Amino acid sequence: MSYHQISFIEMRILGCLIEKEITTPDQYPLSLNALINACNQKSNREPVTRYSELDVQDAVDGLVARGLMTEVSAAHSRVSKYQHRFCNTEFSDLQLSPAETAVVCLLFLRGAQTPGELRSRSGRLHAFQSREEVEQALSSLQEMTGGPYVCQLPREPGKREQRYQECFCIEHDIPQQAATAQTFDADVEYTEQLEQRVLVLEETVKNLIERIQRLESPSGL
Repeated sequence: MSYHQISFIEMRILGCLIEKEITTPDQYPLSLNALINACNQKSNREPVTRYSELDVQDAVDGLVARGLMTEVSAAHSRVSKYQHRFCNTEFSDLQLSPAETAVVCLLFLRGAQTPGELRSRSGRLHAFQSREEVEQALSSLQEMTGGPYVCQLPREPGKREQRYQECFCIEHDIPQQAATAQTFDADVEYTEQLEQRVLVLEETVKNLIERIQRLESPSGL
């Protein structure tokens, strides 16, 4: 199976499954509804999404078809649940340490981050003792056979640390496209408001001119 060909929504789904498997094992595997809520939750997600049931189901079906997820049925429930086969399973060639798994999960859920951010956000995923331990995990993921699975991004202006990004998703520009679209929509709305204000002002000036002309004309005395 190819680990380098996943879309942004597939990455979000896999990240959620890995996260919940570690942090809430008693609630794992996840039902479709629980998976939708996990994908769209407002905390620990960047960007925050609003995927519909159809969006998630289509992505899940694709992941199941490629062997990156599997559907399981509970003994006393008719609700299907899902678990990942992305890493650390007998069906996966990708075997990661707890530290490496935490790094991949965080990059899947919150995008590119610095080692310091990864350490501070790891929470219940893994207890990193130092930033150096995070950097060791990142280095291992870069040098691992079949990788690199993470890459270092160019330093941003004014930033001390460089960010790292996972190398699995083929749609890294999707969040930027969404942000650009939101900015464009806001610009259009602002322009429309300005145009409306100009029309109102033009009408006001026109009325004032007409009043002045009537006052200055002999018939207006």
